[in-house]
Amino acid sequence: MAIQLKIGFLGAGKMATALAKGLVNARLVKANQLCAADPFDGARKHFTGETGAKTFAANREAAASATVLILATKPDQVAAALAEISAAFTKNHLLISIAAGVTIAKLEHALPPGARVIRVMPNTPALVGAGAAGFALGQNATAADGELAKKLLSAVGLALQVKESLLDAVTGLSGSGPAYVYQFIEALSDGGVAAGLPRDIATQLAAQTVLGGAKMVLATGQHPGALKDQVTSPGGTTIEGLHELEKGGLRATVISAVRAATEKSRKLGQG
Repeated sequence: MAIQLKIGFLGAGKMATALAKGLVNARLVKANQLCAADPFDGARKHFTGETGAKTFAANREAAASATVLILATKPDQVAAALAEISAAFTKNHLLISIAAGVTIAKLEHALPPGARVIRVMPNTPALVGAGAAGFALGQNATAADGELAKKLLSAVGLALQVKESLLDAVTGLSGSGPAYVYQFIEALSDGGVAAGLPRDIATQLAAQTVLGGAKMVLATGQHPGALKDQVTSPGGTTIEGLHELEKGGLRATVISAVRAATEKSRKLGQG
């Protein structure tokens, strides 16, 4: 069901475009309910081409046109963007920030007293309705604001409310995670090619296998380890492959990747 809102994106880059297009594709909003602001002409043209929504060069124009503002700039551009809209930010506005690492305290400090703020960490698969996002409410955000954020994010995937202290971990896991998965799919495909499969067939099989495995985890609710054991026959092919993954340190490497990305998110927030 569509919602009657005007949503403005501050920044019209890849993540903003993914979210906006996802919202339109989910029929939660129409293109005429969206707008975006970005100083770069190329970004504005791409956003409009993908969503059909209007764009502006100045953030204050988006703030004047929408009551729900989604802050989608790079972390080092947040201060300038909020300074530009601060005078136009009213009690009717809600700011939803997807800027990595920027704390709620910093967002609230840059806006008028009483500003309603929600901090979110989404990811790019929102574009195909398969996003994964964590969000945390600021001190002035209402329960209704939280429900709205969840509704917007749920239209393009999974949305879970967490404590703000956990959002850097969400960034390291699901925010950066699609890149890890793409690399794994590429590696699976390379393995298929090495075993004799044509590249196009290997890539399709690899991607579908990852998709199927993920769906099994979500649909069954079983622990991934239990599902792994169901595929692993005594003395079979799978245990041989798993042995090689263990020798290569797959699990330890993935854990380290999530921890490193989490720490980078914390540092961005401190900058």
